[in-house]
Parts: sequence; C-alpha cells; structure tokens
Amino acid sequence: MTSDTTATPNTSARRRWLLYGLTMTPILAIISLLAWGLIAARGTPGGLAVNNDPGFVNTSPRQAPSFDVATLDNGPQLTDEALRGKVVMIDFWSSWCGPCQLEAADLATVYQEFAGRPVEFLGIAIWDEPGDVIRHIQRYDVTYPNAIDDRGRIAVDFGVRGVPEKFFLNADGQVVRKFIGPMSKDQLRRILNELLAGQS
Repeated sequence: MTSDTTATPNTSARRRWLLYGLTMTPILAIISLLAWGLIAARGTPGGLAVNNDPGFVNTSPRQAPSFDVATLDNGPQLTDEALRGKVVMIDFWSSWCGPCQLEAADLATVYQEFAGRPVEFLGIAIWDEPGDVIRHIQRYDVTYPNAIDDRGRIAVDFGVRGVPEKFFLNADGQVVRKFIGPMSKDQLRRILNELLAGQS
C-alpha cells in the first residue's frame, strides 16, 4: 500500500513535466524561427528588402488597387478615386531606409517644381514608427501628402517587396510604371513629363 501511494505523486509530476514540455516545444520553435528570420533579413523589419540598386521594373498597365488613407498632419483623406485625372507617384518608403533618405530631398524638390500641374505625390510609410516618419518628413522638408500603412494592407495590394518602391499612375488610375531604389531628380522629371504628355 505504501509503495502505491508514493508512486502516484511521482507519476503525476512526470505527467505535468511532459505536458509542460509538449506545450513549450512549439513556442520555443516559433521563437527560434522568428529569430532566424530576423537574422536572415539582416535586421530589416519583417524581412522587407532595401532596394539599393535603382531601376525600372517591367510592368503591364493595370488598374491601381483601391486605397483610402488618412494623410499625416491633418491632411486630406486620399483615395484612388480622388486622384483620378492626375499623374500620381506613390512612393513606399521607411525612415530607417538609407536609399529613402538619400532621395528624400530630391523628391521634395521635384514635387515643388510640378506645383500647379495635374501631378500628385503620395508617400506611404511602411514598417515604421509615427514619430520617426514625422521627423523624416520635417528633416527633408517634404510637403506632399504622406500616410502610414500601419497594417501593410496597401503595400500588399500593390505588391511591394522592398523600399523604396514607386508606382506611377496615369490620369485613368492605371499603374503604368514601377521604379525600385532611389530615384534621381532627372529620372523623376522625365517620367512625369512623359506621363503628362500622354494625357494631351
């Protein structure tokens, strides 16, 4: 009788430890997988690529995905419908991205040059913190509308794979050009002028 009563707590303890081990194993596996993913992505959030090498990407004209964003600093609510009739450059960027910092002042300059023409820029910050986004905009004197895609929905809809990536929309709301990496002022001027000429 004595041996039976002492064996029961030991068996119960073994079962608890077994259950604990079975519960913790998948949790530890997930943590290890996330850590490996961060290392493999070289520390960039979510494995988002940083596009250092600039260039156009072949793309067939397609209707831009619908979007509806609240712009920062109490700016206007912008939708794809509201931007119809204009040539639009949508720039997906992040404040921690070196190439985004490199081109920021140039984008701001060209935007000012095209003021008064049917052109609009929209910056969409992804994988970023609101305070860092605001500081970036102030530092580079960016005056065009910017928004934060905090859930990543717009970036996914557009098929963004890294930052910076730019999508150019014609007056009919079609994506007609895609450019990855930092863009020079001359490249930006040229594509805007081409798209404006196509409206005439």
